[in-house]
Amino acid sequence: MASDAGFACVMTHFDLGPWAEARGRLAIALADAFDARFIGVAAEQGLSPVYAEGLPNVAGDVADEERRRVSGDIAAAKRTFDVVVGARNDAEWRSALAQPDHFLIEQARAADLVVVGRSASYDQGDPLLGVRPGLVAMECGRPVLIVPPETDRLSARKVVVAWKDTREARRAVHDALPILKRASEVVVVTASGSLRDESAEDVSNWLNRHGVQSRPSVQTGEMSSIADGILDFAAEIGSDLIVSGAYGHSRTREWFFGGATRDLLESSRACLFMSH
Repeated sequence: MASDAGFACVMTHFDLGPWAEARGRLAIALADAFDARFIGVAAEQGLSPVYAEGLPNVAGDVADEERRRVSGDIAAAKRTFDVVVGARNDAEWRSALAQPDHFLIEQARAADLVVVGRSASYDQGDPLLGVRPGLVAMECGRPVLIVPPETDRLSARKVVVAWKDTREARRAVHDALPILKRASEVVVVTASGSLRDESAEDVSNWLNRHGVQSRPSVQTGEMSSIADGILDFAAEIGSDLIVSGAYGHSRTREWFFGGATRDLLESSRACLFMSH
């Protein structure tokens, strides 16, 4: 059984996109590192048939065919899950004919960490089984690890914490603690007009008291955006993981993200660990 300091269950989204297997291999390695249960999730919502008057049998046949098509897609996603899992015993598959975002958000109640693929505007994704990582991060109530295309491993030896003294950032640092404890270097990066940021120093000291090798870094120079500054710093120290709060607000049923959150979701080549 996983300890209180780790993750007891890692949940991973599978689809028919080109990087689902790579993402699954990264996630199952993370589950193995924490002796955690591994849960694969996939869902697709079929197209609703149009019922024309006088053609009930045709509409019924179309609906049956659509259910078979969706079931075939989900079965294909499970085959990727099976390849990733191999002979591992502590693994589970969950799927449904449902809207993919909503199903994953619902199933997140069973997980400590949810792993999804990046979905930038230029990424090759799956329009049918794919999920929106930003939406999942904002609504699932669990930390979310967002994996860029082609990435199949996460060393997390050097980690950048994108710090802003907010509830979201505090939660993200706390949620990431199991990973941060295994890192060799954690840098709490903040942007400020002064040379010191007491909140970043407090967080770095708090991490040190939890056994994390941490230091603060205040970025005072010119930068095109907060996200660019964070990404440049991560590249400079060779970090493949950025920990950040997820910021945004809801208008009706859509989330509108803050600038840094939006830019990180669009541009990061490092994995993103986000909490809201």
